[in-house]
Amino acid sequence: MGLDILMIEDEPNIAEAVRFIMTREGWQFGLHHDGAGGIEEIERHRPRLVILDLMLPNRSGTEILCDLRAAEDPALAATPVLMLTARGETTEAGSGADAVLAKPFANEDLRALVRQMLS
Repeated sequence: MGLDILMIEDEPNIAEAVRFIMTREGWQFGLHHDGAGGIEEIERHRPRLVILDLMLPNRSGTEILCDLRAAEDPALAATPVLMLTARGETTEAGSGADAVLAKPFANEDLRALVRQMLS
């Protein structure tokens, strides 16, 4: 079975909290910790949803999102993306993402948004 959700997030505490929430909901969850190789991870796992941090080491979430939207495979290019941002970055993150959630966020807000995006 493929992944429901692939998260690309470099902050270990956030990544672990989201992993816990998503796996408790029963979703298959994968994690990548660096911007480098992010698009390759998306191509390899072909998740139903990507949760992508805006600020990543080695390659930004914006760059990964641009690569994803430019993918030759239309199904891959259409993969829904939830961008996670710091509070002041929501305008930049909104460009091309299907949804934006500012950190810190309430667990229930994340859960509800992911449910909506996966339905």
